[in-house]
Amino acid sequence: MQHRYFEKPERYSAEEWDARVKLAGVYRVFARLGWDESIYNHISLRVPGSEPHFLINPFGLHYTEVTASNLIKVNVQGEIQGHSDWPINPAGFTFHGAIHEHLGDQAHCVMHVHTTATSAVCCLEDGLQYSNFYAAQLYGKVAYHAFEGITVHRDEGLRILDSAGGKPVLMLRNHGPVVIGATLAQAFSLMWLVNRACEIQVATGAMGRACLIPEPVLEKCVRDSLNFNPDYGGGEDALAAMIRLVERQDPSFRH
Repeated sequence: MQHRYFEKPERYSAEEWDARVKLAGVYRVFARLGWDESIYNHISLRVPGSEPHFLINPFGLHYTEVTASNLIKVNVQGEIQGHSDWPINPAGFTFHGAIHEHLGDQAHCVMHVHTTATSAVCCLEDGLQYSNFYAAQLYGKVAYHAFEGITVHRDEGLRILDSAGGKPVLMLRNHGPVVIGATLAQAFSLMWLVNRACEIQVATGAMGRACLIPEPVLEKCVRDSLNFNPDYGGGEDALAAMIRLVERQDPSFRH
């Protein structure tokens, strides 16, 4: 079946439209993987260019309704740039804005989920356990932030940033994980590792005591992680495959 592809609206640069299409595709991928939760949670992506703007989902739409054209562009103060029929989620802007503003290119993409396994591990006193293949690749990359309630207070954004301490994975205790990536694909790959690590940890805990991985092996896993094919960089090929999967089923995210 031949799908119709949507042309770029004149109001967007080629670079911004490409970013919009890719981010909308990732929202559909999250829905496909079951990483969505009603209209909540958020993925933000920095808009290419000199202005400190980023794209985020319209608050009120399910991830399966997100498209390239309805993504909302905001500045780091949370002010919508241009027109939108939808607001943004205040809880999303609180820490996404602080991270994008202060980390720049290190934080090209920020993702936050509430999957059952990741939220469960965030509720454990000891947090993520380095006892499986996926967790091993995150060794030394994980930080924690104490629960302060719903993240709608702007002053918490800087405390969240401080808790991250430059690490790409931040477990919001009693809440859920945040991942920070220099690229959209890198952030997706990190979230994949976090989610799978937590799923395996929860499953292992239901059966008995986990076998912890020795530190030298953990360090080796980190060095080798996200380098399966250097021609594509960290996670580019895997993310592209997932976007093709959702596109075959419904290409409307390109609208």
